[in-house]
Amino acid sequence: MDASAFLQYLTTLPGYSDQIVHVEHIPSRKATNGKLDTELPVALHDRLSERGLLPLYHHQAEAINHSRRGQHVMVATSSASGKTLCYNIPVLEALLTLPESRALYLFPTKALAQDQLRSLRELAYPDLAAATDFSTYDGDTQPIERADIRKEARVVLTNPDMLHVGIMPNHQQWSRLLRNLRYVVVDEAHVYRGVFGSHLAGILRRLRRLCRLYDSKPQFICSSATVANPGELAEKLTGLPFKVVNKDGSPHGGKEFVFWNPPIIDIAKSSRRSANTEATNLFTELLTQGIRSLTFARTRRLTEIIYVYSRNRLATADPELAGRIKPYRAGYLPAERRQIEQELFSGQLLGVVATTALELGIDIGGLDATVLTGYPGSIASTWQQAGRSGRGKDSSLSFLIGLDNPLDQYFMRHPDFFFQKNFENALVNPDNPYINRAHLLCAAWELPLSTQDEEFFGSVLNREVAELEKRGVLRQRRNKWYLTPSIARPSRSINIRSASGDNYSIFDASSGSLLEAVDENTAFFEIYPGAIYLHQGESYLITEMEPATRTAYASPTDVDYYTQGKELTDLQIIKVRREKRTRKARVYLGDVEVTTSLVGFRKKAQYTDEVIGEEPLELPPQHFPTVALWFDIPVKAIDWIEQENLDSAGGLHAAEHAAISILPLFALCDRNDIGGVSTLLHPDTGRAQIFIYDAHPGGIGIAEKGYELITHLWDATLKTITECPCTEGCPSCIQSPKCGNNNKPLDKEAARILLEELLFQRLEEYEQ
Repeated sequence: MDASAFLQYLTTLPGYSDQIVHVEHIPSRKATNGKLDTELPVALHDRLSERGLLPLYHHQAEAINHSRRGQHVMVATSSASGKTLCYNIPVLEALLTLPESRALYLFPTKALAQDQLRSLRELAYPDLAAATDFSTYDGDTQPIERADIRKEARVVLTNPDMLHVGIMPNHQQWSRLLRNLRYVVVDEAHVYRGVFGSHLAGILRRLRRLCRLYDSKPQFICSSATVANPGELAEKLTGLPFKVVNKDGSPHGGKEFVFWNPPIIDIAKSSRRSANTEATNLFTELLTQGIRSLTFARTRRLTEIIYVYSRNRLATADPELAGRIKPYRAGYLPAERRQIEQELFSGQLLGVVATTALELGIDIGGLDATVLTGYPGSIASTWQQAGRSGRGKDSSLSFLIGLDNPLDQYFMRHPDFFFQKNFENALVNPDNPYINRAHLLCAAWELPLSTQDEEFFGSVLNREVAELEKRGVLRQRRNKWYLTPSIARPSRSINIRSASGDNYSIFDASSGSLLEAVDENTAFFEIYPGAIYLHQGESYLITEMEPATRTAYASPTDVDYYTQGKELTDLQIIKVRREKRTRKARVYLGDVEVTTSLVGFRKKAQYTDEVIGEEPLELPPQHFPTVALWFDIPVKAIDWIEQENLDSAGGLHAAEHAAISILPLFALCDRNDIGGVSTLLHPDTGRAQIFIYDAHPGGIGIAEKGYELITHLWDATLKTITECPCTEGCPSCIQSPKCGNNNKPLDKEAARILLEELLFQRLEEYEQ
């Protein structure tokens, strides 16, 4: 593929309007090889040689050497760098030399586990191991197969959900695996951040505890995309010390990485053409030029929308091409996902529109181009998605389309910040009390708790056990704590991908069949009455929602809009944990209680995002405790704003919106993981304040990171506001699509003054 020629071709099209704002040339790189301390077993060496996997890259050899020394290893290198050999080789060597040894592989998705099973069998069978030595064990595994897997499989590939709810609560049936467990592999570890990562930390501590019961002490091998803190992440997930391997020795072909900004269609408002339109245009142009492509969208809904519009456009231009694209996302049946993966791998499909479900390391063959519809939320995820094209030594092309929000537009104006910035920190909070207590209950079901379990659960064990005793769910007997008889198998009621343990079920009102399950944290904001919900390309109107039974009912509908909720938020300070003084203001970190009410929703045109209507809602408010940072607003800033006849409340509100949108620059999180409140007079402080909080019960570490980097956050927020070309504020700087106050009041100029004063840039003006 000639990437430069294709980019030149795009500039000649009628719809081109200087969307290419930056092209970064990523040069090709040659391999750097490493050497093992001792030779591999002959059979394993020969098999690797036959498949062209030798010599080993530098990071592969380093990781294997550490594993052979009995150390826990975290490998954090780029996409398609051969990380799987870093754990497959030690595991296969153990199977050859220690016949009773066992290994447990954890993958974040069932699709990835299936893909890795295929690769492992191809590598090992028939010379190194029998095909039956390797098995996946997940929700798709047939009951008739499960007993054989427990008894015979030497390597079990599963996911955290099944380990949590299916394996550990039945550990007696898995005694052979646990007694002989030599390795635990945690693949794609960067996915385990926030709530999901905090749950995995509890799961892995429970696993280590059960291994102690069966007198085993497995080594952990983790692999991850590049993050700023790979060692810290691995240690927080497992509670163990790690050796970090992050010097990538793999080769890769060159890549042209294009930052593509939709054109402005209203200069005063700085509103831009829909990123969905741009993604559809790029995707279909790539396909018509015969360029195999993968387009990423950030949500299930947008995946379906871009697919439908791309299919319709191709059906007009080239009907044969329209049949060679498909959507791919979570929620599809396992057989549907396997079929799409195989069709993409085999070349039957020319293109796919996908959520992040295809971001991970599933082998989907050679792709030439990737289109990212909006910044994925982290630099690590951006490189992961872009790395799905050009795997190996071939050149490739990637597009990042800027959304109409502050974070995306910051990157469009500062591409160097992206290409030169270090990767973000992956944040995990193993001490989140709500998550920790849930796993202590699960641990007590598996084996009564004792003071010796502080080895796994840390110094918070006694405090949390005392709280659970106080609540009447644990009882002490002979220096051990047991579940009360009323508690039955707690793992079944704990959703490890949510701080809440409950799901809402969506039923098709026309047939009574179950469509999907949605976790409680997002249910109120996705399946309220009047919401449009997309399932496999079809629109459904939510007609009824019943919080008492956690059910919702949806009817098939044919509409050309989608819906977006409007929220109102209040916040109460419970406790100040830490505080510090910057040059102009005091900054605080502490425990708060947040109350959120969904007060209505907007109807927005599918293709243009234009607001075409609004409806009110009356739903019960949601309360949750969490962690927040907040800071005092300098009195001089308020005085200056009033002297200029600007809106002080609008300035706080605008600065809050922009700061929340920019915080993911510094922490590995999604915009929906954080929330904010601003007020000229908060009742708990008697002062003007801006609060930024973790949008998950108990907190997941985002507010702490923002507290540490507060002046960097203020600086990036100020740049976002001052550099935006709009006159009074727009979605690219200070407007929020989730604002329950209809983005009123907002004052862009007042926000600029406020941030300049926080950063101590207006002092001379005051003194003159």
